[in-house]
Amino acid sequence: MPAMDQTHHSPRPKAIPSHLINGHSPLHPDYSAEKEKDERAHTYDSIKSSMGPHKQPLSLEQLSLNGDGSPSANHSDVSQRVSARQYEDVTDQDIEDLDLKVAARDGRDEAPMTPPASTSRSESPFTAGPAIDFEGLSWPSGGTVDRLKERSDPAAAHERLQKLSGAVRTILECIGEDPDREGLHGTPERYAKAMMFFTKGYEENLRDIVNGAVFHEDHDELVIVKDIEIYSLCEHHLVPFTGKMHIGYIPSRRVIGLSKLARIADMFARRLQVQERLTKQVALALSEVLKPQGVAVVMESSHMCMVMRGVEKSGAVTTTSCMLGAMRKRAKTREEFLSLLRR
Repeated sequence: MPAMDQTHHSPRPKAIPSHLINGHSPLHPDYSAEKEKDERAHTYDSIKSSMGPHKQPLSLEQLSLNGDGSPSANHSDVSQRVSARQYEDVTDQDIEDLDLKVAARDGRDEAPMTPPASTSRSESPFTAGPAIDFEGLSWPSGGTVDRLKERSDPAAAHERLQKLSGAVRTILECIGEDPDREGLHGTPERYAKAMMFFTKGYEENLRDIVNGAVFHEDHDELVIVKDIEIYSLCEHHLVPFTGKMHIGYIPSRRVIGLSKLARIADMFARRLQVQERLTKQVALALSEVLKPQGVAVVMESSHMCMVMRGVEKSGAVTTTSCMLGAMRKRAKTREEFLSLLRR
């Protein structure tokens, strides 16, 4: 039997649809080796040009600057001259970020130099200033200086009490009561004394409250005091709001007596207040006294001005917070504080 022709059974290449053929494929009708070479060279040149000219590393001598901030005369390559501005423009924020990075409690918890918005909060302009201290008072109102001076003037203090009692008597008359009836006899004087006690925080200041109870301690972990009972007066309606405050801070080699945290909270609560300001004042006061890595204050309270009047919602609870320093900038540290509060 004659040998079978091998070429007769060779498989023929199947036709490939044009939309599936790559432009550089030999099966493409327009393919040519010269065209592919030109395209590769063009692509390489485009990538190379987009990267800019190659620069040699600068030596220390080339980085030296004149007194006026311009590059020194011995800098030979004009294209590689370095402006002094990139070495001088260091902001306070840059230094603060660097301090936080160095003082981080854990390398995994370091704050990035430019924290992402999803994990960090920007600085608040409302907590940038320190606590105001004027004639022995912390954050005083206009008339509190005169009240402080009355400590050494019993006659003036008695006159103030009588004036307040008269105002209470006027209130009783205005609501349709008889201040002279048996049940209200002496009420104006009692209420006046009670009001002076409710607002005794005006006469107190941080120096007297702390009283030197700040101690050096090698501790850089969270310190938290929870469930500090707070009683204050709403400045809008002069009715109480009550609740609990939680205070935490990360020491920077200085700690404070635990009872002082509650006393600082009471000092600001015993004034006419709004909860937002009360929370912020406690955080700023603690930050000023200890200069810690971070401070966090959270307060939850019920306001009689929206329970006894207005919308009359007895179950409503208002929560406010103030975070400073590392507690504001490091999301992981902030979450650690909040998770401990939920325990």
